[in-house]
Amino acid sequence: MQRGKNDTVDAFRIAEYAYRFRDQTRLWQPPRPVIQQLAFLSGARQRLIQAYNLLAGPLAEQDSFINPLLQKQLQRSSRKSLIALKEEQKAIEQQINGLIQNDGRLKELFEWIVSVPGIGSTTATEIIVVTNEMTTITDPKQMACHAGVAPFEYRSGTSIRGKTRVSHQARKRLKALFHLGAMSCIRKEGELRTYYQRKVAEGKNKMLVLNAIRNKLIHRVYAVVRRKEKYDKTYVPTLA
Repeated sequence: MQRGKNDTVDAFRIAEYAYRFRDQTRLWQPPRPVIQQLAFLSGARQRLIQAYNLLAGPLAEQDSFINPLLQKQLQRSSRKSLIALKEEQKAIEQQINGLIQNDGRLKELFEWIVSVPGIGSTTATEIIVVTNEMTTITDPKQMACHAGVAPFEYRSGTSIRGKTRVSHQARKRLKALFHLGAMSCIRKEGELRTYYQRKVAEGKNKMLVLNAIRNKLIHRVYAVVRRKEKYDKTYVPTLA
């Protein structure tokens, strides 16, 4: 048990820790300037969306029980702000698209990722930013853990018998995007919708099945990047 704390003690402990684990050292490589720009623009777009929903949400919720004249007055007072927020969002999306289309590597990655059903442009952009062009998180299981969709056991000895569940220590924005992608997949005809309906009919928890679909989307994204080709619904892996 350590007692006492000052800059000298902290420096010694940090140096000792670094020396002990020097064999696991991985040098940090800064992202390219275009990725940094993409990250800032993506964050700005998300804040604009949140601001728009903050204004538009209450207006839609109170429409059925508020006085119609008052509702129209409130809508008029917010109309200019909502229009401006939408225009700013579109402008940022155009800048993001321009950055991607003008960079050969980003354009190639983007086209591979969005070819996966359920993965849209926003999710693809977030994946590219989070993984620094698929270089820092190179394994789909690591990505599932980072996005908070990987299940973990909570069992120890004879006293702890918790349910297997996902961790709350995750990148919530990425988790939400994968969830929207999974919801999109089960709403339209396809193998993932069939999979969802079959598992629910077997008595599986709906959220458990949705989480499995989120994992499938992540593995498909990494598969197309690894193969360097767009998603093919008829793809059959070759046997060794």
